[in-house]
Amino acid sequence: MKIYTKTGDKGTTALFGGGRVPKHHLRIESYGTVDELNSYIGLIKDQQVSNHIKKSLVKIQSDLFTLGAMLATPPEKETLKNGKERLNIPKINESSIEFLENEIDEMNEELPPMTHFILPGGHQTVSFCHIARCVCRRSERLSVALNDEEVIHDTILMYLNRLSDYLFVLARKLTKDLQAEEIKWVPEKL
Repeated sequence: MKIYTKTGDKGTTALFGGGRVPKHHLRIESYGTVDELNSYIGLIKDQQVSNHIKKSLVKIQSDLFTLGAMLATPPEKETLKNGKERLNIPKINESSIEFLENEIDEMNEELPPMTHFILPGGHQTVSFCHIARCVCRRSERLSVALNDEEVIHDTILMYLNRLSDYLFVLARKLTKDLQAEEIKWVPEKL
């Protein structure tokens, strides 16, 4: 299989299920940003983190591929003419979201309560988490905008929202694990 098809040379790309749209289309921006997020999560996974965190991140990366496929499929193309689903893969669902919530709760049990906003940084791995969190929020904003134009699955929006929470808590957990300093944001007085 050749990696290049030359079909996108004029600035359009194919959607799953057929049809072509400009590469700047909101649907493409949405799943392209999910792909960017997936790459940052791979970067976090490649750091010195526990095996449990690595396994969780691999699951999240797999879920993000699923989520991207869901975003790449326009609603009118989700089912075939015979009524079968075009995407013959498990969808992002409540159990995907519960997985993130359980991971968040487990990590939070080991952390001191938050009393202030926290400045990103303190350790390179922690910074990668904050970058991924910001990309996740951008992905969520783009998906919300797409949902305003064409309805997408509610679970996509819920998953991205929860994933950004997970990445924030993961940053705090890694700060603790790596014995880095958590810097509280204290506004300067005028």
